[in-house]
Amino acid sequence: MSDSSFNLLSYSFSDGISTIALDDGKANVMSNAMINELNQALDQAEANGGVVIITGREKMLSGGFDLGVFKAGDDEATFTMLSGGANLAKRLLSFPLPTICACSGHAIAMGVFILLSCDYRIGVEGDSKFAANEVAIGMTVPHFAIETLRQRLTPQQLNKAVNFAYYFSAKEALQAGFLDELTSADDLMSIATTRAQDALKLDANAHRESKLRMREELLKTMEEAVARDCEGWKAAYS
Repeated sequence: MSDSSFNLLSYSFSDGISTIALDDGKANVMSNAMINELNQALDQAEANGGVVIITGREKMLSGGFDLGVFKAGDDEATFTMLSGGANLAKRLLSFPLPTICACSGHAIAMGVFILLSCDYRIGVEGDSKFAANEVAIGMTVPHFAIETLRQRLTPQQLNKAVNFAYYFSAKEALQAGFLDELTSADDLMSIATTRAQDALKLDANAHRESKLRMREELLKTMEEAVARDCEGWKAAYS
Protein backbone atom coordinates (compact mmCIF):
# COMPACT_ATOMS: atom_id res chain seq x y z
CA MET A 1 0.00 0.00 0.00
CA SER A 2 1.30 3.47 -0.82
CA ASP A 3 0.04 7.03 -0.51
CA SER A 4 0.82 9.24 -3.49
CA SER A 5 -0.57 12.36 -1.80
CA PHE A 6 2.80 13.07 -0.15
CA ASN A 7 5.10 15.50 -1.93
CA LEU A 8 8.25 15.42 0.22
CA LEU A 9 8.30 11.78 1.26
CA SER A 10 6.96 8.41 0.27
CA TYR A 11 5.03 5.97 2.40
CA SER A 12 4.57 2.26 1.84
CA PHE A 13 3.26 -0.60 3.96
CA SER A 14 4.03 -4.24 3.27
CA ASP A 15 4.19 -7.37 5.41
CA GLY A 16 3.74 -5.42 8.62
CA ILE A 17 6.43 -2.82 7.85
CA SER A 18 5.78 0.86 7.14
CA THR A 19 8.59 2.57 5.24
CA ILE A 20 8.79 6.35 5.28
CA ALA A 21 11.41 7.74 2.89
CA LEU A 22 12.18 11.46 3.06
CA ASP A 23 13.09 13.01 -0.28
CA ASP A 24 12.71 16.71 -1.09
CA GLY A 25 15.32 16.39 -3.83
CA LYS A 26 17.92 18.27 -1.80
CA ALA A 27 18.83 18.17 1.91
CA ASN A 28 15.50 16.87 3.26
CA VAL A 29 15.15 19.98 5.39
CA MET A 30 12.64 19.93 8.23
CA SER A 31 10.34 22.61 6.87
CA ASN A 32 6.79 22.98 8.13
CA ALA A 33 5.61 21.02 5.12
CA MET A 34 8.06 18.16 5.75
CA ILE A 35 7.19 18.00 9.45
CA ASN A 36 3.47 17.92 8.62
CA GLU A 37 3.92 15.14 6.06
CA LEU A 38 6.10 13.12 8.41
CA ASN A 39 3.47 13.35 11.12
CA GLN A 40 0.79 12.28 8.65
CA ALA A 41 2.91 9.31 7.58
CA LEU A 42 3.42 8.35 11.23
CA ASP A 43 -0.36 8.56 11.74
CA GLN A 44 -0.80 6.15 8.86
CA ALA A 45 1.88 3.82 10.21
CA GLU A 46 0.33 3.85 13.66
CA ALA A 47 -3.04 2.93 12.16
CA ASN A 48 -1.47 0.04 10.24
CA GLY A 49 0.54 -1.29 13.19
CA GLY A 50 3.71 -3.34 12.89
CA VAL A 51 7.12 -1.67 12.61
CA VAL A 52 8.28 1.64 11.10
CA ILE A 53 11.42 2.29 9.05
CA ILE A 54 12.39 5.93 8.51
CA THR A 55 15.01 6.65 5.87
CA GLY A 56 16.16 9.43 3.56
CA ARG A 57 17.51 9.97 0.09
CA GLU A 58 20.97 8.87 -1.07
CA LYS A 59 23.68 10.32 1.23
CA MET A 60 21.18 12.39 3.21
CA LEU A 61 18.78 11.70 6.05
CA SER A 62 18.19 15.38 6.83
CA GLY A 63 20.21 18.56 6.99
CA GLY A 64 18.03 19.98 9.76
CA PHE A 65 15.52 22.81 10.00
CA ASP A 66 14.81 24.87 6.89
CA LEU A 67 17.12 27.89 7.23
CA GLY A 68 15.07 29.64 4.58
CA VAL A 69 12.23 29.98 7.08
CA PHE A 70 14.53 31.85 9.48
CA LYS A 71 15.81 34.10 6.69
CA ALA A 72 12.29 34.91 5.48
CA GLY A 73 11.54 36.60 8.80
CA ASP A 74 8.08 35.07 9.22
CA ASP A 75 7.87 34.74 13.00
CA GLU A 76 4.76 32.57 12.99
CA ALA A 77 6.25 30.12 10.48
CA THR A 78 9.52 30.01 12.45
CA PHE A 79 7.77 29.26 15.73
CA THR A 80 5.60 26.60 14.06
CA MET A 81 8.66 24.92 12.54
CA LEU A 82 10.70 24.90 15.75
CA SER A 83 7.87 23.74 17.98
CA GLY A 84 6.84 21.18 15.37
CA GLY A 85 10.34 19.70 15.30
CA ALA A 86 10.54 19.52 19.08
CA ASN A 87 7.18 17.79 19.33
CA LEU A 88 8.14 15.41 16.53
CA ALA A 89 11.19 14.25 18.50
CA LYS A 90 9.03 13.80 21.59
CA ARG A 91 6.47 11.85 19.57
CA LEU A 92 9.07 9.48 18.17
CA LEU A 93 10.54 8.79 21.61
CA SER A 94 7.14 7.60 22.81
CA PHE A 95 5.91 6.10 19.54
CA PRO A 96 3.91 2.94 20.25
CA LEU A 97 5.50 0.90 17.44
CA PRO A 98 9.16 -0.11 17.06
CA THR A 99 10.97 2.50 14.97
CA ILE A 100 14.11 1.89 12.95
CA CYS A 101 16.08 4.68 11.31
CA ALA A 102 17.90 3.55 8.18
CA CYS A 103 20.17 6.60 8.10
CA SER A 104 21.11 6.89 4.44
CA GLY A 105 23.72 9.61 4.92
CA HIS A 106 24.26 12.87 6.75
CA ALA A 107 22.16 13.68 9.82
CA ILE A 108 22.59 17.28 10.92
CA ALA A 109 20.76 19.31 13.60
CA MET A 110 17.05 18.35 13.52
CA GLY A 111 18.07 15.44 11.30
CA VAL A 112 20.24 14.00 14.05
CA PHE A 113 17.48 14.55 16.62
CA ILE A 114 15.10 12.47 14.48
CA LEU A 115 17.78 9.79 14.20
CA LEU A 116 18.31 9.70 17.96
CA SER A 117 14.58 9.58 18.68
CA CYS A 118 14.21 6.27 16.85
CA ASP A 119 14.52 2.98 18.71
CA TYR A 120 17.21 1.41 16.51
CA ARG A 121 19.60 3.26 14.23
CA ILE A 122 21.58 1.96 11.27
CA GLY A 123 24.13 4.13 9.44
CA VAL A 124 26.12 3.70 6.26
CA GLU A 125 29.88 3.34 6.09
CA GLY A 126 31.77 6.14 4.40
CA ASP A 127 31.74 9.92 4.66
CA SER A 128 28.43 10.55 6.44
CA LYS A 129 28.52 13.24 9.13
CA PHE A 130 26.48 13.51 12.31
CA ALA A 131 26.25 16.81 14.16
CA ALA A 132 24.21 19.18 16.28
CA ASN A 133 25.71 22.21 14.59
CA GLU A 134 23.62 24.94 16.24
CA VAL A 135 26.52 26.59 18.09
CA ALA A 136 28.49 26.83 14.85
CA ILE A 137 25.70 28.73 13.10
CA GLY A 138 24.89 31.12 15.95
CA MET A 139 22.04 29.28 17.65
CA THR A 140 21.70 28.13 21.25
CA VAL A 141 21.00 24.39 21.34
CA PRO A 142 17.35 23.90 22.41
CA HIS A 143 16.50 22.11 25.65
CA PHE A 144 14.69 19.32 23.79
CA ALA A 145 17.72 18.75 21.57
CA ILE A 146 20.09 18.46 24.51
CA GLU A 147 17.83 15.89 26.17
CA THR A 148 17.54 13.94 22.92
CA LEU A 149 21.32 13.84 22.68
CA ARG A 150 21.79 13.11 26.38
CA GLN A 151 19.74 9.91 26.31
CA ARG A 152 22.10 8.35 23.77
CA LEU A 153 25.58 9.86 24.16
CA THR A 154 28.22 9.53 26.84
CA PRO A 155 28.95 12.73 28.84
CA GLN A 156 32.21 13.24 26.94
CA GLN A 157 30.54 12.90 23.55
CA LEU A 158 27.57 15.01 24.68
CA ASN A 159 29.94 17.85 25.53
CA LYS A 160 31.57 17.61 22.11
CA ALA A 161 28.21 17.48 20.38
CA VAL A 162 26.49 20.34 22.21
CA ASN A 163 29.24 22.79 23.09
CA PHE A 164 31.60 22.31 20.16
CA ALA A 165 29.20 21.40 17.31
CA TYR A 166 31.51 18.49 16.56
CA TYR A 167 30.98 16.65 13.28
CA PHE A 168 31.18 12.94 14.01
CA SER A 169 32.24 10.54 11.26
CA ALA A 170 30.20 7.37 10.77
CA LYS A 171 32.69 5.31 12.79
CA GLU A 172 32.81 7.94 15.54
CA ALA A 173 29.01 8.12 15.54
CA LEU A 174 28.81 4.38 16.14
CA GLN A 175 31.22 4.63 19.07
CA ALA A 176 29.53 7.73 20.51
CA GLY A 177 26.03 6.24 20.50
CA PHE A 178 24.38 7.94 17.54
CA LEU A 179 24.18 4.58 15.76
CA ASP A 180 23.64 0.95 16.72
CA GLU A 181 25.34 -0.49 13.65
CA LEU A 182 26.98 0.37 10.34
CA THR A 183 26.52 -1.27 6.98
CA SER A 184 27.14 -0.48 3.33
CA ALA A 185 24.84 1.84 1.43
CA ASP A 186 23.86 -1.06 -0.82
CA ASP A 187 22.82 -3.21 2.13
CA LEU A 188 21.15 -0.52 4.23
CA MET A 189 17.54 -1.25 3.41
CA SER A 190 17.93 -5.02 3.46
CA ILE A 191 19.53 -4.82 6.92
CA ALA A 192 16.81 -2.42 8.09
CA THR A 193 14.14 -4.79 6.78
CA THR A 194 15.76 -7.70 8.60
CA ARG A 195 15.81 -5.71 11.85
CA ALA A 196 12.17 -4.76 11.28
CA GLN A 197 11.22 -8.38 10.69
CA ASP A 198 12.96 -9.29 13.95
CA ALA A 199 10.98 -6.55 15.72
CA LEU A 200 7.73 -7.94 14.32
CA LYS A 201 8.37 -11.09 16.34
CA LEU A 202 8.20 -9.11 19.59
CA ASP A 203 5.03 -8.84 21.61
CA ALA A 204 3.71 -5.44 20.48
CA ASN A 205 2.09 -4.55 23.79
CA ALA A 206 5.15 -5.60 25.80
CA HIS A 207 7.38 -3.52 23.52
CA ARG A 208 5.20 -0.45 23.88
CA GLU A 209 4.84 -0.68 27.65
CA SER A 210 8.53 -1.48 28.19
CA LYS A 211 9.58 1.48 26.03
CA LEU A 212 7.35 3.82 28.01
CA ARG A 213 8.59 2.38 31.30
CA MET A 214 12.25 2.66 30.29
CA ARG A 215 11.78 6.25 29.07
CA GLU A 216 9.38 7.40 31.78
CA GLU A 217 11.76 9.96 33.27
CA LEU A 218 13.09 10.98 29.86
CA LEU A 219 9.58 11.68 28.56
CA LYS A 220 8.77 13.80 31.59
CA THR A 221 11.99 15.71 31.04
CA MET A 222 11.20 16.09 27.33
CA GLU A 223 7.74 17.44 28.13
CA GLU A 224 9.32 20.11 30.32
CA ALA A 225 12.08 20.78 27.80
CA VAL A 226 9.67 21.32 24.91
CA ALA A 227 7.54 23.62 27.06
CA ARG A 228 10.61 25.69 28.01
CA ASP A 229 11.73 25.86 24.38
CA CYS A 230 8.29 26.92 23.16
CA GLU A 231 8.12 29.63 25.80
CA GLY A 232 11.47 30.96 24.66
CA TRP A 233 10.57 30.75 20.98
CA LYS A 234 7.30 32.58 21.59
CA ALA A 235 9.21 35.41 23.21
CA ALA A 236 11.72 35.50 20.35
CA TYR A 237 9.24 35.16 17.49
CA SER A 238 6.28 37.30 18.48
